[in-house]
Amino acid sequence: MNEFFGTTMPKLGFGLMRLPRLADGKTIDIEQCEAMTDAFLNAGMRYFDTAYVYEGSEEATRRFLVGRHPRESFYLADKVNASPWAAKSADEAKRELAVSLERTGAGYFEALRCF
Repeated sequence: MNEFFGTTMPKLGFGLMRLPRLADGKTIDIEQCEAMTDAFLNAGMRYFDTAYVYEGSEEATRRFLVGRHPRESFYLADKVNASPWAAKSADEAKRELAVSLERTGAGYFEALRCF
């Protein structure tokens, strides 16, 4: 992925599907996510990827990435589940997108994928 909307991008992205959890196995470890995010950004990487269906990921992303780093310092992609068993219509997919924007607090996504 050398070219992303006219911007040169590193080839490595940070997938936010399986974030580290606390000992209870349910709560996302925000402190560890902060450290991982900071290390990723400090290494010159900028691309993060989450999804509507990644349980807790979008809300956590708001806390450890969006709320702590200038919006222009990273790229954030999201995915809407447009498969037959998920969003049943374009309107429902648009609603999922609106929810994702609210959960992340990002304001916009550099990329949106349907899966």
